[in-house]
Amino acid sequence: MASILIKGAQIVSMNADEDVFVGDLYVENGLIADIGTELQQEADRVIDAKGKVLLPGFVQTHVHLCQTLFRGRADDMELMDWLRKRIWPLEAAHDEESVYYSALLGIGELLASGTTTVLDMETVHHTESAFQAIAQSGIRAISGKVMMDHGDEVPEPLREKTEDSIRESVDLLEKWNGFGGGRIQYAFSPRFVVSCTESLLKQVRDLSAKYHVRVHTHASENRGEIALVEAERGMRNIVYLDHIGLAHTRLILAHCIWLSEEEKEIIRKRGVKVTHCPGSNLKLASGIAEIPDLLNRQIHVGIGADGAPCNNNLDMFQEMRLTALIQKVAHGPTAMDARTVLRMATMGGAEVLGMSGEIGSLEVGKKADMVLLDLVDYHTYPSYDVDIYSRVVYSATRSNVDTVMVDGNIVFENRNVMTMDRSIVLKEADKSIARLMRTM
Repeated sequence: MASILIKGAQIVSMNADEDVFVGDLYVENGLIADIGTELQQEADRVIDAKGKVLLPGFVQTHVHLCQTLFRGRADDMELMDWLRKRIWPLEAAHDEESVYYSALLGIGELLASGTTTVLDMETVHHTESAFQAIAQSGIRAISGKVMMDHGDEVPEPLREKTEDSIRESVDLLEKWNGFGGGRIQYAFSPRFVVSCTESLLKQVRDLSAKYHVRVHTHASENRGEIALVEAERGMRNIVYLDHIGLAHTRLILAHCIWLSEEEKEIIRKRGVKVTHCPGSNLKLASGIAEIPDLLNRQIHVGIGADGAPCNNNLDMFQEMRLTALIQKVAHGPTAMDARTVLRMATMGGAEVLGMSGEIGSLEVGKKADMVLLDLVDYHTYPSYDVDIYSRVVYSATRSNVDTVMVDGNIVFENRNVMTMDRSIVLKEADKSIARLMRTM
């Protein structure tokens, strides 16, 4: 594994002291080995980063790589219609090859816009193909097969027997959890309460404890969803999850827009983690999550783009900007300041994933997951005496991403994702969606 010396960057560490300084960073054996000024280590490669900004790689805490092929096919719809009429039928049509290229297409976009770690939820079938794409691409990921053993409106190809869902999930976990020196991990992924039996959810609870892995699900994204859960289970989403013992420190809930006071307190007391998806929530008109309130309660909150068909891009720069702006209308201009939002996109995401000791900040001993930004451009100037957090959150775009590393390996450089052939991925993505559409 090559050693790398990055010279003269403006380092935004996101560590506990929030150190920002111009200096050097040395990478050896995939780890940050030294940070300082005028470092003199011999390295296989030296990167002149003078005038550039070095950040921890972005950590997205909710994406659906299997849905990237569906970009533009489910626009301007409400959540439950979006699922029933478009997304579930499309997921049901997937084959091994289409899942593989859907995942590569999404990962290419993620790496090119500075995201180095994702929490991913796949579909019911062909999850092995997604793991193969993740392994090839070099991205860091926690992923899992979606679990759906309930629901009259779920298409037959997505309806599983409980025992099959559990068996297939455990088989994938035992094969892929810890793959690539720990770069790939597994998470049990029941889609949401509406599509899961209580038996399945309780088994997931027990298996999560047995294997010490996370549980990734959706909750309280939409009022219609909550009404369905109340009608069938007799209580609100989070109350129900707590009732069956699934509300624990390994549980990660996507969205959490419509929470009662009781549910917020359950999340806080149980150490449940939350992932905020502002672009998706706005596009589906699901609502605006009360993120300032959750943060004030010391609840860990990360940011995710969700899937391409409910967002149309997987760009953390857009999600950071939305995370900051949508709260200001209700809470004033000082709410969700740029420093808070950048922390959510890096160290905050790492905390949600239980990985804050490994990623999320630039510190000696942590994994060398980093993004180098070139902010010399019209839309990011003037630079003189401008707060760096403001420049990154409010002004920068994916076009400013210069270089991306995961585990000390350069995965994006010179406008090119190094671990895949862009022309092949784009060509095969088009062929795959055309094939799926012919089967529907």
